[in-house]
Amino acid sequence: MTDLLDHITAQIHANGPMRVDEYMATCLLHPTLGYYTTRNPLGVQGDFTTAPEISQMFGEMIGLCLAQTWLSQGAPKRFTLAELGPGRGTLMADIMRATRNVPGFVDATEIALVEASPKLRDTQATTLAGYKVSWADTAAALPDQPLYLVANEFFDALPIRQFIRSADGWRERQIGVTDAALSFGLGPVLPQPALAARLDDTAEGDLIEDCAQIAPNMQAISARIAAHGGAAIIIDYGDWRSLGDTFQALHAHEKTDPLTAPGTSDLTAHVDFEQLAAAASPALHTRVTPQGVFLERLGITQRAQDLAKTMDGTTLEAHIAAHRRLTHPSEMGNLFKVIGVYPPTQIPPPGLEP
Repeated sequence: MTDLLDHITAQIHANGPMRVDEYMATCLLHPTLGYYTTRNPLGVQGDFTTAPEISQMFGEMIGLCLAQTWLSQGAPKRFTLAELGPGRGTLMADIMRATRNVPGFVDATEIALVEASPKLRDTQATTLAGYKVSWADTAAALPDQPLYLVANEFFDALPIRQFIRSADGWRERQIGVTDAALSFGLGPVLPQPALAARLDDTAEGDLIEDCAQIAPNMQAISARIAAHGGAAIIIDYGDWRSLGDTFQALHAHEKTDPLTAPGTSDLTAHVDFEQLAAAASPALHTRVTPQGVFLERLGITQRAQDLAKTMDGTTLEAHIAAHRRLTHPSEMGNLFKVIGVYPPTQIPPPGLEP
């Protein structure tokens, strides 16, 4: 048993079954026992590897996309270059390197990272040594000025609630204790006004997921972009409209039971891109685009070929594998989706369609 399991079990005994979003938040962000507050989860020695860690090409494409958007919007002299959930800072470092030859871009940049983990903040500071960086706890704390933002695998870690449709309405999935182990159960049928529209496209027994934190994060971003200019590039795994159980845990790069050994695994769920789009007003949002299509439109294959000219042997093999992993439909190319946010008076960022 982990210390966090003891803590959660005691909470359930004292207060009754725990909602899935409460469980996720406790497991990931408990101040002294949480997953993100006690470890660096990334890389070979961690539990998962994100796209920026697979190849520098990912960050280069994102950086040039944002830089071209900045130029097309008149190259504002001061702007926030922000990342939500920046991991080790690899993506931001690649963005800054890729844009250093875009006249005026780096000089106009104020880097802001939205990061909850003290350990990862320390790692980001090391990765981005040489740049002036500020940190924020939430997107709402970002400066009120033009905002060029990227969020790669940020929204999937936001806590979700799960609901199962019964003959009489919605019952919420909850976590209780059975024979000293955590287990799933169902709460009573209760009114769920926010889910009224889902009665038209679900049947008895269907499970849907709802993330209450999507709207405030998106609204904070879109309000700045609509008022001051900028753009947001959001990349995550998921699809349009939630249907089915996607709550999952990852430990040492392998899927595991999310109720076993809480605090030792990464907990995520697929992102509902319909919720992202609905919260983008007053800014506009693009069509949802597969990651592979987006990167190909930005020129990743040409970049891969240019880099390959100086490689051979196992280095070249790894490079080819990285390109395939990022873009191929059977790997990350279709699983991960991209949506952009941009001002009503401007065109979408490169690689995305209105």
